[in-house]
Amino acid sequence: MVLTVSDVTPEIKDPWGHAKRGMTATTAIDRTDFGIVWNKALEAGGVTVGNEVKVTIDVELQKVD
Repeated sequence: MVLTVSDVTPEIKDPWGHAKRGMTATTAIDRTDFGIVWNKALEAGGVTVGNEVKVTIDVELQKVD
């Protein structure tokens, strides 16, 4: 699995003087790789649940002195 990192913010100081930075990481996984295989066919065609699951992680980091 590869995480794509974007929206990296510049380092800022919070009101207590701690250096912080934020970013977003995204990826996609196949739910069947984790044994989740349930699905239901729809009357009009297709299925209820797709196999690809998109994952978004928002992170805030604080520098430790």
